Amino acid sequence: MKLKINGEEKNVNAGNPTIAELLEIEKVETPDYVSVQLNGVFAEKKNFSVLKVAENDEVDFLYFMGGGL
Repeated sequence: MKLKINGEEKNVNAGNPTIAELLEIEKVETPDYVSVQLNGVFAEKKNFSVLKVAENDEVDFLYFMGGGL
């Protein structure tokens, strides 16, 4: 299936994976600290194991970093 992940077109050989499965497939480090946008809408972490991605979906993995002076 074709997906756009973080702005890059990719082929994912996994049928229709859930967001949780996609995090694993893409070897996302520290998935507990990642926010996910699916087609421009933030997905709730509690739904990562049930929300499925489909052909041509856009998925963004967002890492929020703290810091400052």
